[in-house]
Amino acid sequence: MLFPYRALRQRCESVLEELALPRSASAHELCRYVARRRGRPIHLYPLPAQGRTDGTCGAWIATDTDDHVFFEPGTTRPHQDHIILHEIGHILLGHHRPLTDDTEPVRDVLPDLDPRLIRRLLRRASHSTRQEQEAEMVASLILSGVLRPTYLNAHGTAKTVERALGLHAASGD
Repeated sequence: MLFPYRALRQRCESVLEELALPRSASAHELCRYVARRRGRPIHLYPLPAQGRTDGTCGAWIATDTDDHVFFEPGTTRPHQDHIILHEIGHILLGHHRPLTDDTEPVRDVLPDLDPRLIRRLLRRASHSTRQEQEAEMVASLILSGVLRPTYLNAHGTAKTVERALGLHAASGD
């Protein structure tokens, strides 16, 4: 189910405006900025193979003190950035799902972490819920407005790719 686009976009834009993200060349730089602003470290990890068995390509695990973001290592750098920014979207929007006694996904990804320390756990596999759609919107807004990755600019293809994805359709570029 798709949720009303305009309301979804406005909510995400307001969160990003409040944060005042600087222009950046990488998702990793933006994570460091978000971590400083929130006063909580964000750790980035490749998602282990055991954690990808159900189609999951990204995950966020929050403890009392830190955030742990996982991304699919076997994909392109732009896709990894999108996955990371999607998880950052969950963090910025305060998303969560109720924790259950099923700690198997956590043990697959962080075998040394005591499951009792986990406060929030979100895994990214589909986009059918409002939280997933909001996180996707945040990632897309950051990619189109803040992130200027060097892997696009280095080859002079940024505008071509942005046009192909429809990111400048509204502005007339």
